[in-house]
Amino acid sequence: MAMSAIDRRHFVWLCGAMLLTGGARVRAQQQGNRPPGTHQDNTNGAEWITRLERPDRIPGLKIDDVISCLTLKPGDVVADIGAGTGAYTIPFAKAVAPLGLALAVDIWPELLDYMSRKADAARVGNLQPVLASLDDPRLPAHGVDVAFFHDVFHNTNDRQAYLRRLVTYLKPGGRIAIIEQEFDDPIAKKWDIPEDRITREQLQDWMAGVGFELRAEFDIFQGANNPPGTGMPARWFVVYGQGTSTTR
Repeated sequence: MAMSAIDRRHFVWLCGAMLLTGGARVRAQQQGNRPPGTHQDNTNGAEWITRLERPDRIPGLKIDDVISCLTLKPGDVVADIGAGTGAYTIPFAKAVAPLGLALAVDIWPELLDYMSRKADAARVGNLQPVLASLDDPRLPAHGVDVAFFHDVFHNTNDRQAYLRRLVTYLKPGGRIAIIEQEFDDPIAKKWDIPEDRITREQLQDWMAGVGFELRAEFDIFQGANNPPGTGMPARWFVVYGQGTSTTR
């Protein structure tokens, strides 16, 4: 039976409740340990709901294609980091049901509450919200098959340190999937200053620092494959894991 929004909130890890002064807000001046010249996006949760729930945005996410690329299967545990309003998280939960779990990870309680209500309305009972911190997704140790980021990883502070922490949450053979804006895309330039955007080459160096290698890359958001009219920049999509095999 699907859990109510109230029951679901009880899953939100209590250790996350104290991550912010006052328990529920990121202060505008809070910068974490981001490098000089970068900035922390402190848009509040309510504003994110408005931004992320634009109907024209959803086709640009190519949700079914992403699930196919990730080869999610029933029983998997997938962590959607920076889950927002759950556009990917709820379909992920359906893809790994009935025994799998989708972890909806975000720093904003408002977004987690919103996702819980959406999951209840969709009769999805295997979505678990997780209140994260700026530098730690706070996942179960060695409990995650796939850690997924869509247009989110560039918002982390110390990217190398974040990955070092993240790999401790993966199961043996676990993967990290990252979708990011093309560095020179006009929309990306409008959204973020150069210091806040990242390149594939940078990511590859950071991944090498935690012993991860490129396993797959997909062009479903590039060039003519990027759906027009969605207001979304072209994006690259890569999957990393431990091991020696690399595929394209």
